[in-house]
Amino acid sequence: MWQMTAVRDASRTGDYGKVIELVRQDRRMTQAQLGGAIGLSQSAVSRLEKRGARTYSTDILAAAAAHLGIPPTLVGLADSRPQGNANGDDNVDRRQFLGSVAATAATPVLAALPDKAGPGSEQAAALRLSTSAYRRLDGSTPSRDLSEAVKSHMRLIQSITGTATGDGDRNRLAAVGSEAASLAGWLAWDMGDNGSARTWYGSAVKAARSSGDRLLAAYQVGSLAQFEAHSGNGAEALNLARRARRVLGDHRPPVAEAWLSSVEALAHAAGGDQRSADRALAASRAAAEALPEDPPPWPWVFAFGPEKVAACRVTCGARLGLAGWVLSDDAEALATGHGKQRALLVLDIATGHLAGGRVESAFALARRALDTGLTYRSGRIVERARALRRTLTTSAPPKVVRDLDERLHGVYL
Repeated sequence: MWQMTAVRDASRTGDYGKVIELVRQDRRMTQAQLGGAIGLSQSAVSRLEKRGARTYSTDILAAAAAHLGIPPTLVGLADSRPQGNANGDDNVDRRQFLGSVAATAATPVLAALPDKAGPGSEQAAALRLSTSAYRRLDGSTPSRDLSEAVKSHMRLIQSITGTATGDGDRNRLAAVGSEAASLAGWLAWDMGDNGSARTWYGSAVKAARSSGDRLLAAYQVGSLAQFEAHSGNGAEALNLARRARRVLGDHRPPVAEAWLSSVEALAHAAGGDQRSADRALAASRAAAEALPEDPPPWPWVFAFGPEKVAACRVTCGARLGLAGWVLSDDAEALATGHGKQRALLVLDIATGHLAGGRVESAFALARRALDTGLTYRSGRIVERARALRRTLTTSAPPKVVRDLDERLHGVYL
């Protein structure tokens, strides 16, 4: 397959979308099937394949290549092009730095990274590729199995940063450390260790500030705000979201406006303020619908669009006990991403069913989500299932509730 003239020609000209299209067709896979596997809509895959020689989002290229089994060199993940492009953006830099599991697993990728910026730039590139690999493994690996590896990765970053010379190298390594610390926070959160998660997210914020990258700093502050909102600390989450806006100032990218508005909606919901949550969701939806088709700027490595706002509304509705916000014919279609992310949204939908008096449906969904939580040993999912169970008080619970009780009994993660 890799010797096909059309594939080689498309790769040589930088038409990586065409490479993906040809391989997808050879695999007898539809655009919808590929999109479902990597978290994109069918139309987004279509746009990706028709981009021609325009710039690409590295994380999307990497995800598609990993799923289709395409050598990373054929989609530009190992090329040595000079920095910058005609549009003056950083897509080439993102291609070198963000990578994927497939790129990390291929030794030639690291060897081929350009060294014009000196050894510090090479080190930062290699470390960032590893961070991206760990992040992708999160979708298929229990956080407990990844946590120690990520902590060791953090110690390596700190050691290399301590010996770096020059502000440029130190800033690059601080940015890499910020990404890794944020991932460590996510893993701790998934394990149900909120104290450690808060510490790691705080470290990510400090490292981002040290890097001098305002966009990264705002993103990490916003991530901490999101964590606090989900933890029920609405006032703290609002303060952090507003701080993220101040860090960015008036010149913030559209995706930041859409995302931060959704974070504020979660914060208002955590505080029980339905009206403010609704306003924030409306602002987020309007901003998301106006987003350009081009990939979001780093550090947003995943797309943010109207479907994410719709999922956020489901979560807000669950927090506020508003069945009307949660229940719809296509609510479960919003549960995209990997298994753990889907399970959390399914628990929100279950909460909506319970608020609407649909006990059987609520606990059938909760049981399904709990099975995912137990498979991945996710403390966060298990505790959410327990919280849902506590909201139902009855002396004669139906069988579906007793089934959940049996699954929860004796679970210690």
